Amino acid sequence: MTEHGPQAVERQLPTEEARDLITLVREMAAREIRPKAAEEEDAGHFPRELFRLLSSSGLLGLPYGEEFGGGDQPYEVYLQVLEELAAARLTVGLGVSVHTLACHALAGYGTKEQQAEHLPAMLGGGLLGAYCLSEPSAGSDAASLRTRATRDGGEWVIEGTKAWITHGGIADFYTVLARTGGEGPRGITAFLVPGDAPGLTAAPPERKMGMKGSPTAQLHFDGVRVPDARRIGEEGQGFAIALSALDSGRLGIAACAVGLAQAALDTALAFVEERRQFGRPLADFQGLRFMLADMATQIEAGRALYLAAARLRDQGLAFARQAAMAKLFCTDAVMRVTTDAVQLMGGYGYTADFPAERYMREAKMLQIVEGTNQIQRMVIARHLAGPESR
Repeated sequence: MTEHGPQAVERQLPTEEARDLITLVREMAAREIRPKAAEEEDAGHFPRELFRLLSSSGLLGLPYGEEFGGGDQPYEVYLQVLEELAAARLTVGLGVSVHTLACHALAGYGTKEQQAEHLPAMLGGGLLGAYCLSEPSAGSDAASLRTRATRDGGEWVIEGTKAWITHGGIADFYTVLARTGGEGPRGITAFLVPGDAPGLTAAPPERKMGMKGSPTAQLHFDGVRVPDARRIGEEGQGFAIALSALDSGRLGIAACAVGLAQAALDTALAFVEERRQFGRPLADFQGLRFMLADMATQIEAGRALYLAAARLRDQGLAFARQAAMAKLFCTDAVMRVTTDAVQLMGGYGYTADFPAERYMREAKMLQIVEGTNQIQRMVIARHLAGPESR
């Protein structure tokens, strides 16, 4: 079955430039992304050349300043671009979100000299990034990470293992959080590590339920040497940098979730309009119409929530609580919507001949990545009621 694109989602965009950008992305999705999505996901193929095209088209640096090759777009525009890309293929939308996350530390905390040296290639020079925070024994409890960077003259020597790294083994650069001091969050520092650094190796990609086209792998740092000029921010500032990046990254995941949910709704809607039972289209049956209505409502609510958080961010206001809410709501919603899409399509929805089953498998990952939804609830509760008493 041909995969259906978004049904002309009406978007509130702040400028004519943003409207032209969305049109460009929709055309690229229809021409370059959607037609190959099912085949390449089934084969576990990562579309590296497509990401070079996205880079040359200015789509890998949208929320960053023009000074270093970024698109200088507000987050409310960037996230709607992500939504369009994820609706065409989640591997692409998520990949752009992860790349943006990997650029965050340097763009937000690097020196002018560091930014001038590295950002142009990262934002528009065809490079692809990855973000290295999680470890085999430090997932939700990221402050307990064990990968260590030890100073040796003008260099740092990194030893340890990172886990669950999207683009692990194929990225051109990694933003790496490593321990340079004592235990806890204050002993962590951020580094920009080249993908071809000696001593850096990747394990075979994880065998995942979904997102097979997006490689996820462990990275091993065996005496990887990084000059102090690639340290980002101050020593011990890394965990604060990481949390800042994750606040923005959670909005990216929320937008990707809404895009995937939109694709699932479009697929289910096309099916029930074409499929006939008992002498009439499935779309005529009230029970199914109510399911479609609920799916569409969840998508609209999720879109409104992530855009409200993005607009707070664009105005320089606090948005961490709203980002956690958006990530929580949108990823729970996409799980419900994709499950309902499979149900609406019956046996056909369960087969790989239709994309609904793939959407359902991909949706599950979004409830886990960049902070599980249980962690999001903890974050929200802390903002409401303060930290837990001990």
